Amino acid sequence: MTRPRSQQISLTDTPYYHIISRCVRRTFLCGQDQATGRSFEHRRQWIEDRIRLLASLFAVDIAAYAVMSNHYHLVIKLDPTQAESWSDDEVLRRWSCLFKGPLLVQRYLAGDPQESYALNQVGEFARCYRQRLASLSWFMKCLNEPIARQANQEDGCTGHFWEARFKSQALRTEAALLSCMAYVDLNPVRAGMAATPEASEHTSIRERITPRFDLAQAVREQMRMEALMRFDGPVKPLLPFEGACAEREQPGIPFGFEDYLALVDYTGRAIDPRKKGAIANTLPPILERLGLTPDQWLAQSTQFEALYRPRRRRSAA
Repeated sequence: MTRPRSQQISLTDTPYYHIISRCVRRTFLCGQDQATGRSFEHRRQWIEDRIRLLASLFAVDIAAYAVMSNHYHLVIKLDPTQAESWSDDEVLRRWSCLFKGPLLVQRYLAGDPQESYALNQVGEFARCYRQRLASLSWFMKCLNEPIARQANQEDGCTGHFWEARFKSQALRTEAALLSCMAYVDLNPVRAGMAATPEASEHTSIRERITPRFDLAQAVREQMRMEALMRFDGPVKPLLPFEGACAEREQPGIPFGFEDYLALVDYTGRAIDPRKKGAIANTLPPILERLGLTPDQWLAQSTQFEALYRPRRRRSAA
């Protein structure tokens, strides 16, 4: 018997969860439709950009993701302390990027004079939105519903796009977190869609290896058709690897990135008879394929967050 979502999500047990959401129709609606030959590959970018946008608005961090042909995987970390640190104005601003909101909130954000009773009501809205911005269910609602509407509009049809509500799996140990992240990052390799992890598109490992300098621009471009979208903030980086540290609580992933890459490379070479693909044993180790020495990789990975800063445009002479 299935359990309600409130019983499956427990931050006292673990903040990490593996999420799966799958298309309902028996065609590759996020990839290549084998029956008609029509390509829906562009929808994978819709989903990837939407994931990165919502992570920048919600108190949710993305540890790993992979957007496949008819489903996607997420490994997320819920961090309600982020939402608790936001002011009411920041909460309202973030929420208004996604929803128009009541007239009182619209007037407040516009700077119109407010009576005391109206300010109290706005404070109630802020408390409600703060809880929602830390909720996995609201995160997934804001992810799946717009994608479904956009796909149905493109197809000229109505009805369900996603198979059911998303599936969530608690990752209670560090071993579970590490193995799940590797499983997600290797999904395109196992499905025969890519020969190596660094060549797999729409995955977190590809983004970590080759950070996208145009990520914020791509997010805004993907959202340009949404009349309510007013996102102008920075795109939050993926949850960083910090290495093991026993002296303090770690907000990031408690592993070294170089060790994780080596583990993914090793795991991808293991032949799984249930899967289509594997990394060829004739290929060199992953750092060698990337043309990096361990020292170069260490320098790059420790400066990873800085790579998300937009490049400054040169002023015209």
